[in-house]
Amino acid sequence: MGGVKKKSLASMEKSQDSEETAQGDTTQGKGKKTKEKSAPPQQRKQLSFLPPRMSDSDLLKSLAPLKAITVHTAAKALGVNSSVATGVLRELESKGSLKRVGGFSGHGVWSTKV
Repeated sequence: MGGVKKKSLASMEKSQDSEETAQGDTTQGKGKKTKEKSAPPQQRKQLSFLPPRMSDSDLLKSLAPLKAITVHTAAKALGVNSSVATGVLRELESKGSLKRVGGFSGHGVWSTKV
């Protein structure tokens, strides 16, 4: 009734590849293993965004008429995608041009400092 279940395609390919590499190791020479140089560890990519080519005062002028500045409304007003808008808002906040007044869980709400 029971028995061995059929392996998935991926596991069958892995076992076939491991058998081929085992056969390849025996043909190279017994007892001699070649050391392959491993690649250096990859560094984390630092994601950078390309802000719109506007000065800070121009950015604030385009954001000033908005009641509540969110990532979505800023992206629409500036004509950029939301990741760029997030970077712009955080940059303006760090410079002191914007003030974070609310929001939670990564969904902030900013207002212009008057």
